[in-house]
This record gives sequence, structure tokens and C-alpha cells, in this order.
Amino acid sequence: MASVSLEGLTKSYGNGVLKAVNDLNLEIEDGEFVVLVGPSGCGKSTALRMIAGLEEISDGGVWIGDQFVNDVHPKDRDVAMVFQNYALYPHMTVFDNIAFALQIAGMPRDEIRRRVEDAARTLELTDYLKRRPGQLSGGQRQRVAMGRAIVRQPAVFLMDEPLSNLDAKLRVQMRAEISKLQRRLGVTTIYVTHDQVEAMTMGDRVALLRDGNLQQVAPPSVMYDEPANMFVAAFLGSPSMNLLWGELGEVSASGTTLKLGGQTLLLTTEKIAGLRRLGAYANRAVVVGIRPEDIYPAADRPGATSKIRSNIDLVEALGSDKVLHFSIDARQALVKSSDSLDELNHGEAGKAHCVARLNARTPLRMGDDVDLVFDTDRLHFFDGETGEAIR
Repeated sequence: MASVSLEGLTKSYGNGVLKAVNDLNLEIEDGEFVVLVGPSGCGKSTALRMIAGLEEISDGGVWIGDQFVNDVHPKDRDVAMVFQNYALYPHMTVFDNIAFALQIAGMPRDEIRRRVEDAARTLELTDYLKRRPGQLSGGQRQRVAMGRAIVRQPAVFLMDEPLSNLDAKLRVQMRAEISKLQRRLGVTTIYVTHDQVEAMTMGDRVALLRDGNLQQVAPPSVMYDEPANMFVAAFLGSPSMNLLWGELGEVSASGTTLKLGGQTLLLTTEKIAGLRRLGAYANRAVVVGIRPEDIYPAADRPGATSKIRSNIDLVEALGSDKVLHFSIDARQALVKSSDSLDELNHGEAGKAHCVARLNARTPLRMGDDVDLVFDTDRLHFFDGETGEAIR
């Protein structure tokens, strides 16, 4: 096992004009499970392939343990990669697919058999060792691909969207199995996905990329509760965070006001104290964020003063809860998935569409006009020009 260090890792195309990965700096500790996540084309798979040695590095460096590996051949980097498409040999049995790399390396037969059988027990593949990939389900084939990586006993596992070809139920099962397996083996793992649920449930830390640039790296709960900028806030969460343009009033002994369109909320002094920089934004436009789970029907919060009048556009009943789509008198802040100067869009006045996640038994219907309570202690604030979080 080993740590992985990325220092200024860069991948350029077209004489350096286009950067798929730009100056990526990341320290991954020995035995840590780190997930690289982001939208399609953000550079996460390219970064993983540079670590594996499958993609040429334009600038910067990769260290595995104490070894600088930029010029080391992929087979000598002591890493094992699990691909999205399994990459199994259809004419070989499960045993031979798992054992292939060891056979090529000239390992003794007894040791090969011991390692393959140990991996098969771990992955519950013992009864399938004589079958071929075409006789297996998608989940079983993915476990064979995992077994091929395990038997090599590498210092680092690299996984490139290994669950994307599986159905929803099998994805849930396999991500739990991969997480348990990684913790049992204690192998440093770098996992690439575009699925935020995989990122939030599997990683010790999550590194979110956008247009080749690292936006934030943190444990999942920290990234969810303390997003570094609007892009992180909008990307993580399902449904995603509601982002609205607002205007802060002057700070007084009782707190301050937050104007959202034609409606006003009161922010207490405790909230202001927790965000020391917020006072500098008095009488300025800011972007306000609130998670869907921090919005409640006024009937469930008697005495609450932070009510917002809304009209319900749609109710999605999900069994365990309801997702409420509603409109309020405010301006929506929109975040584009790629970098651009006009990333902060003011939207249409009075037409902000928001989402709340409520108890399944909440008696609200499409077309209702209702008062909703925004939990002001759970509001997030972002600079209206840069999109960076106001701490």
C-alpha cells in the first residue's frame, strides 16, 4: 500500500490551448478511499489515466509512495485498474480471467491458485470459477474485474466508473460491496464517477472537478454542509440546492433582513455572528442557497416568522417522502456546468422555481398556494460576483 501525490498535474491538448486537467494538486493518504467526481468532460478520467500511466502527462508530477512515476511504465507502477466495461476475455473462464496477470508475470501455479481462490471467496465467486463471462450477470462480471485487480495485491486501486453499466438496484448493492472490500483490504483507492450518490456514500474524501480544475476536496459531509462555491453547492445533493438572488439589509442589534424578490426574511444576530464576512455585504446582492430538506410547510412550524408565499407546481410522491416543486417571487441564480464569465444568471423576476423535500404524509397538492418556512439557520451565502462561499 502507498500514498499518492499529485503536484500540478496537467494535461493539455492543441499546443497547451485546451487543458483537460489543469494544475491538479491532491494528496491521497495510504489506505484512503478518494472519489474524483464531476460532470462529463471535467477531466476526472483523464487524471486517473495519468496516474495509471495510460495518458501522457503534459506538466506536473505523480508520486506513488516515495517513487516519482511520470516516466515509469504502467505495469511497473504497482497499480491495478478496474475499467467501466470490465475488459474481460470472453473465451477464458473466470479463473483464468482473474489469474491472467499473474500468469503473464510467471508466478508459480500454487501461488496463483491460492490468490485466485482467496479473491473468489472474498467476492463470492467460488461457484463461478469455471464459467465464462458470457454466462455471468453484470454484477458478477464486475466482481470478476475486481478480482483481477485484487489478486495482484497492488499498492493502489484505480477505478474508472466501474458501476455505470449496471442497473440501479445492482449499483446500490455493488457500491456497498466495493466500500466494504476496500476497507477490509485497506488498499489506497482512487475512484472516478459522475454519480454524486456514489461519491457521497463511498469516499473518505471527495474531490470535485470542473473543467479540469479542482473545486473542493473534503469529506462528503463537509462538502455537503460547507460547499466552497456555488458550483459545488449546486452539484451535490438530490434534489440540488435552491439558489436565489437576495439583498441583505443593514446589520442591527436584532440582526438583519434578507430580501428575496418581494418577500423579506429576518436573520438573527446568531446567524450573522456565524458568518463574520456577511456584514460586509449589507445593501448588496448575494446568492442565497437552501437545501430542499431545510424547507417546511408553515403548518409544521407554528410561530415561525421566516415564511415564503409560494405556489405548488408539482408534487412527486416517492413513497418515503414527497418532492415539492414550487414557485416564489424571487430571481433564480443559475450555475452553468462549465466555466464562463456569465455563470451567474439572474433568471426571470418573480419566476424562481424551487424544490423542497417533505414528509410523505404532507397534505399538499399541485396548484395550492401555501406558506413555506425557510430554516434561516441553514442558509448558505455566496458572493454575487465570484460565486465563492461567504464564510
